[in-house]
Amino acid sequence: MLPLPRLAAENGGRFELRAKAEFRNPTGSVKDRTAWGIVSDALANGRLGDGEVLVDASSGNTGVAYAMLGARLGFPVRLYVPATAHPDRIDRIRALGAETILTDPAEGTDGAQREAEQWAARHPGRSVYGDQYGKPANPLAHYRSTGPEIWTQTGGRLSHFVAGVGTGGTLSGAARYLKERNPAIRVIAVEPDRPLHGLEGLKHLPSVRRPETYDARIVDQTIRVSTEEAELLRRHLGPLEGLLVGRSAAAALVASVRVGRATPGAFVVTVLPDAPPDDRPVAAGGP
Repeated sequence: MLPLPRLAAENGGRFELRAKAEFRNPTGSVKDRTAWGIVSDALANGRLGDGEVLVDASSGNTGVAYAMLGARLGFPVRLYVPATAHPDRIDRIRALGAETILTDPAEGTDGAQREAEQWAARHPGRSVYGDQYGKPANPLAHYRSTGPEIWTQTGGRLSHFVAGVGTGGTLSGAARYLKERNPAIRVIAVEPDRPLHGLEGLKHLPSVRRPETYDARIVDQTIRVSTEEAELLRRHLGPLEGLLVGRSAAAALVASVRVGRATPGAFVVTVLPDAPPDDRPVAAGGP
């Protein structure tokens, strides 16, 4: 859990701001928790591990986590990824040995999800549909890990929990745990401010297929952030706090700052889902 005192100070300094650094997970994102929750559930129920292919849709990070687990545990992985996904994510998925099918960029993750569902339905005897947008194992992973860790690391003192909405698993699972411990904690969902945006991994829910893993009942407020706001803060955060993050993490921080400025005395906790992708060109034959 990272304190961000300088960011809070330049925004009035009357609130405490901390961020959970999920880029410290094995493949560098919060999606390691999601992928492991789905994979471990499938293994425990005997649906994976005898040659079955794990198939799912991903905008990048969950795909990397699936591919890592497939390589480590010995099961094949087939992923449907929008062609607009960052090339670094696609390169990493392929480097880990997963079969990668690029889908229509105009259809986004909704289109990738439809194609993954269709392929799994055509191959019922030899595939397991991960369904990160629908399986309860996704939010359950965060109920069992992310939520308890935040509660313990803050000594239960947080007043607001802020998280971006992609599948909704992180927000819904962690928030459910936190609300059970203290119903007064306010839960803030962060979305892009428009359908076409540059906040990779986040969904503008009014314009897309709503994930079943998103529990709107637990959300007290939704804050929408522009790509431009997130990018400005992302660039500012490096020299200010010595922290490099991606745009979705910066969007969560933009929303957190808004909450803190409007609520003197608040103890705001957010999630930094990943670090920025590597924009260096990949050389043939190795790094």
